[in-house]
Amino acid sequence: MAAASVTAPWLLRRAFQALAFSRPLYPINKKLSFYGNLCPFLLQNPLSLRTSGLGHIAQVIKGDNDVLLKGVGDKSAIEEVKRILEMARRAATRREVFHTDFLTPPVLKESMLVLEKLTDVKAAAQGGYPQAERCRISIGHPEVLTSDPDVVAAIKITGNFSFQPCSHGDFLGAILGKGIAREKLGDIILQGEKGAHVLIVPELVDFVMSTLDKVANVSVSCTQIPLLALEYEPPRTQSLKTIEASLRVDALASAGFKISRSKLVNLISNGDVRVNWTTVTKNGTILKTGDVVSLSGKGRLKIGEINTTRKGKFAVELIRYL
Repeated sequence: MAAASVTAPWLLRRAFQALAFSRPLYPINKKLSFYGNLCPFLLQNPLSLRTSGLGHIAQVIKGDNDVLLKGVGDKSAIEEVKRILEMARRAATRREVFHTDFLTPPVLKESMLVLEKLTDVKAAAQGGYPQAERCRISIGHPEVLTSDPDVVAAIKITGNFSFQPCSHGDFLGAILGKGIAREKLGDIILQGEKGAHVLIVPELVDFVMSTLDKVANVSVSCTQIPLLALEYEPPRTQSLKTIEASLRVDALASAGFKISRSKLVNLISNGDVRVNWTTVTKNGTILKTGDVVSLSGKGRLKIGEINTTRKGKFAVELIRYL
């Protein structure tokens, strides 16, 4: 009997952890508005996903996703997009609302492009603040997806970081060290000596506040804050102008990141270069105003205004994120 009394609480804790740290999709009856905190990709795209693609929704309901998945540019995102399409099928047929976990920018982008082709589904993404990169997508039938869901929460982590500044990786590692899966976390907004603000799924807020007591060697305390209390700054940028013979990614990225063109070509071959969060494999990929080029270890670069010179070359504004 003594052994049983000790084992029972342990089994209950394990069962709770299995539910909290797994990757379920949470159906709710709450409704969604498209005017909340939206991810950068969605700020440039209509949030209403009603189109005339009746054939596409029929294919999804029948389980035939091949046609839609053929349009996915980033092949590494296909499995995640396929899972989200299945969620859209359930949302349309059951007239429910489902939420993904936090998605990476490539998966977010590809998923929204596919969802735009569906008729009987609406979707919106939230990351907690306008510049959020990691976002959750809420998907539902248009008749039930009409008000704002509570799918993102914020935690403030404070401590004495004056003598031991901590990086994004320090905060991320401390939270993941508690057994929480990465997809349950959104962006981490560093606050300098004050600590950091962390976006997270609401159901894990209490767990983090009760268990996280250290980041690196700094003792910390955690409190939940409303999303409106998040402190963030627009990204710092630096602009430069370049004259190029073409708008190829190897030419513009070489100028923007100040590395040789031959080295840039090698980085493309290694899969280290992304355009709009999609890995590029061709040096001759043509860029346009608004495109964002990401280079592993070097940051991001946005293509600004493009003008043609008298000699037929291109005067390009490059905006480097610092």
